[in-house]
Amino acid sequence: MKQLELSNKVKIFSIDDLKKLGLSHYKINRLVEKKVIKKLNRKFYENLQYVGDESDLFYVYAYVPKGIVCLMSAARMYHLTTFQPEGVDVAIERKMKIATLPEWPQIHLHYFNQLRFETGISRYSDAVHEISVYNTEKTVVDIISFRNKIGIEETKEVLTNYLKRADRNINQLYRYAEIMQCRSTLDTYLQVLL
Repeated sequence: MKQLELSNKVKIFSIDDLKKLGLSHYKINRLVEKKVIKKLNRKFYENLQYVGDESDLFYVYAYVPKGIVCLMSAARMYHLTTFQPEGVDVAIERKMKIATLPEWPQIHLHYFNQLRFETGISRYSDAVHEISVYNTEKTVVDIISFRNKIGIEETKEVLTNYLKRADRNINQLYRYAEIMQCRSTLDTYLQVLL
């Protein structure tokens, strides 16, 4: 079997992706035996022939497909912090169940209520992969809401860097703060920083 059937530009394949390429379960198992792909869980495989930039974010798609990158991981994506998270922060709705998580990369689950979970979602993609992530303003508001868990200094850095951005949208920031019921906390931070 030709290994060229799999694109080396795709890091994670779902079993459906592999079937669409015409691969049977037998052929998929042969690729695993030949160490072309590695089984991550019941539905996803890692392409061991992948050529491209590595990112822990790719694994969110495999282990938490309905999850949304949030908090400090999202802040890092938006260059709002110099803090390097120990793992990937991923939001899931409270009623969602996740069967397994990898030992590496660490995926930190944050259980959000439905309103918080569904508000401010955008998409991040490179040439092939696409994941859900909260937009910049929602990320800032979530960090303010969870400031005691994240850390006051980290929260201050994120908000300070956000305020320096030319593309900031203060109206949107306030709208999310109203929805997430942390408007007064945002006001306090803005009074101190401005």
